[in-house]
Amino acid sequence: MTRATATLDWFGCATFRLTIGELVIFLDAYLDRVPSAPAVGLVPEDIERADWIVVGHSHFDHLYGAERIAKRTGARILGSHETVRVMEAQGVPIEQLMPVAGGEKVRLSDDVTVGVFPSQHSCVWSQTAMAPADEVCIGDLGLTLQEQQQRFAELAAHFGALGPDVIAHLRASAQGPRGDGGALVYLFETPEGSLLYQDTSGHWSGILQDLRPDVAILAAAGRGNVDGEPIQGSLAQFVARQVDLLRPSRVFLGHHDDWLPGFSRAIDVKPIRDAIARARPGTELVETGYGAATPLFRGLGRFAGR
Repeated sequence: MTRATATLDWFGCATFRLTIGELVIFLDAYLDRVPSAPAVGLVPEDIERADWIVVGHSHFDHLYGAERIAKRTGARILGSHETVRVMEAQGVPIEQLMPVAGGEKVRLSDDVTVGVFPSQHSCVWSQTAMAPADEVCIGDLGLTLQEQQQRFAELAAHFGALGPDVIAHLRASAQGPRGDGGALVYLFETPEGSLLYQDTSGHWSGILQDLRPDVAILAAAGRGNVDGEPIQGSLAQFVARQVDLLRPSRVFLGHHDDWLPGFSRAIDVKPIRDAIARARPGTELVETGYGAATPLFRGLGRFAGR
């Protein structure tokens, strides 16, 4: 019998459905969007099957919807302690919640595991609107947490000026997270290959450089965070730097659509593609539309990314 091929569906922002044989894993769960954002073709109430929901961090554009998917399907939610706290408050049974902080290895099925690693959130406090991929941003170094929080408060005020639909959406999705909960990245090990999942543009260099996924999903939005400081350069340079650290054979992007018009933007992928080609010639950058079940490892050798 032919082994089923792992597939990846993107549903906007950083939400993906990873299917490995009979195993169904949602990566983040943000499917409900403001009316002005492109429809992704799926809402939590449509989902009939999910075994796990793996959440990168606790902000609404990643976590909102996980509570309904979990209640509807019985899926277990894997995420930070803050993610678990929020989901329990939303009525998800505690036996479906698994908190992690980085350093854990979790078995998802007989032949699939995931390693958990600490990461960084993008420097969202540094922008009131996301910059184009090739725009060079400098400065903003050495800010204290209090100064960053003040900048973030100014961003929240900007959200309030984006119109009634955005305000209504933000109120509906406000589940009370206390910050991002500590961003995480995940390394899935499957019979066909390994996959790294990142849902916000930040990293610890010392962690990424020791990982060698065959395929990587990398967030491509906002101001990149390198070891706790905003990148002195462009988003395209930031993504290419991560590709150089990880050395995957294939890359998918996430968080790069116009998911909250007025703040987000549809990212032009060409500068990112060009920067990756300079940093790691031969790395394949895959562009996919919403809901396209793209084979994840097809055409790659088992250890192609190493």
